[in-house]
Amino acid sequence: IRTIPLNEQARRICHQEQSRTLAFCSFKYNPNSMEESEAHFIRLLDHQTFEFLSTHPLDQYECGCSMISCSFSDDNNFYYCVGTAYVLPEENEPTKGRILVFAVEDGRLQLIVEKETKGAVYSLNAFNGKLLAAINQKIQLYKWMTREDGSHELQSECGHHGHILALFTQTRGDFIVVGDLMKSISLLVYKHEESAIEELARDYNANWMTAVEMIDDDIYVGAENSYNLFTVRKNSDAATDEERGRLEVVGEYHLGEFVNRFRHGSLVMRLPDTEMGQIPTVIFGTINGVIGIIASLPHDQYVFLEKLQSILGKFIKGVGSLSHDQWRSFHNEKKTAEARNFLDGDLIESFLDLNRSKMEEVSKGMGVSVENLSKRVEELTRLH
Repeated sequence: IRTIPLNEQARRICHQEQSRTLAFCSFKYNPNSMEESEAHFIRLLDHQTFEFLSTHPLDQYECGCSMISCSFSDDNNFYYCVGTAYVLPEENEPTKGRILVFAVEDGRLQLIVEKETKGAVYSLNAFNGKLLAAINQKIQLYKWMTREDGSHELQSECGHHGHILALFTQTRGDFIVVGDLMKSISLLVYKHEESAIEELARDYNANWMTAVEMIDDDIYVGAENSYNLFTVRKNSDAATDEERGRLEVVGEYHLGEFVNRFRHGSLVMRLPDTEMGQIPTVIFGTINGVIGIIASLPHDQYVFLEKLQSILGKFIKGVGSLSHDQWRSFHNEKKTAEARNFLDGDLIESFLDLNRSKMEEVSKGMGVSVENLSKRVEELTRLH
């Protein structure tokens, strides 16, 4: 692990393989001003040497809220797109922001397009060769246009209202999942022929979202501010419109950490010809600096490990003899519910730390040999 001192607070970071650079939004306190103030920047680094290459200062009171690297339809170039907000002292919520599109030319950030918005640009996604933005209460889709003089602009194509604050967006094909400040998760679809974005379904529970991700076409995972994780499922085969319009909650779990980012990927080299290499994983990060993995297990493996977790709960006591089942129960201001369709990988892997006699007792309860059980748990550890 190598540490690169930035001497300021990084808020968003993005990698662009094509230009071999890293860009990040950062801020630092201005010690020279009479009042305590912040100065915000977009910085560019070499992705191997981490040498500072270029800096673009943001306006007074402007801060970076989102950042992606993407390309657009009919344009082979890759760009850094940055969403910002003007956080004015007299405003409770930002009423204006900008989308800035940068190209990396000779190791420098070049501002190509600037688009003003009527609110904070909380999230940006590359979407069908276009740019999808979450701006305050609205989801907005922009297309990339080339003017006669060869310059470019972002032109608004369509949008979708109906959110309190659309903080997080993830996309897959024509589908958009939105994590709202208070209104949990909703599923939208982009209709090409009509150039419109419509809502397909939503979770009607009140969850204050902190992150969201699409595990696959039908299952979406969310994190909320009471340190819980939950999964919802799209009911596309349901009989009635009402059922199809509802995202069904299928999994609940108390993580005990404030998750602020999900990302598809793996922390280890995955061998595709192994059983574990076929298991899809999502990485999560938390505000305490924890990095974790959520793995989507096949049903038979889940059933086996669920039984193992139940037996281990009797042998391994938590700090202060807290009940594991109670600790992992989904809990917020509205409700408490037993954890379901989630397993605690840390507890399961602690089987390997037991002494031989306890291992044998656990294995007896599982109906398999110690060696066989150890092998299956060790395979699980290879996910991270």
